[in-house]
Amino acid sequence: MTQSASIRPARARGGFPTAAAIILGVGLGIFFDGIVLHQLLQWHHLVSNWSPARTVEGIEFNTYWDGMLHSFAYVCVGVGLFLLWRASRRAGYMWSGRRLAGALLIGWGGFNLYDGVINHLVLGIHHVNERVDRAQWPIYDAGFIIWSAAMLLAGLLLLRGGKAEAGSEAQSTLRQS
Repeated sequence: MTQSASIRPARARGGFPTAAAIILGVGLGIFFDGIVLHQLLQWHHLVSNWSPARTVEGIEFNTYWDGMLHSFAYVCVGVGLFLLWRASRRAGYMWSGRRLAGALLIGWGGFNLYDGVINHLVLGIHHVNERVDRAQWPIYDAGFIIWSAAMLLAGLLLLRGGKAEAGSEAQSTLRQS
């Protein structure tokens, strides 16, 4: 005999919509990078090492590709929010601020780690700070990669701690029932 969804323990019905929050974290991380590093500090653009933004044509080219990156960020934020909203309408999810923060950091740090390793080191399409002497670029890239890995690790630890917290809350709820 199976239990109906309404009387099953909350933990058995659903955990936390981790994937949705990770997708949202990717979008937020891209927006932060684009707004702070591309626009406010003007350290680099998405393809600025391939096509320097020293001419009007170079600025137009880089601005176009920055816009493509921001469009992807917009899609990630929209999808992440939609999935979180959809999950919020289902009974049984174990919501946790710690798990949300952890999943957002996993998305943000994971994207930044990808960006730092693939775009900076492997493809060389841009570097964190192209306004400093070229000899200093690896220092900024390394700092960015270390920071990104720290964000990812912090996110994993928060998510893990949130799962343990949710598990103990579910056990407490079962004992009270």
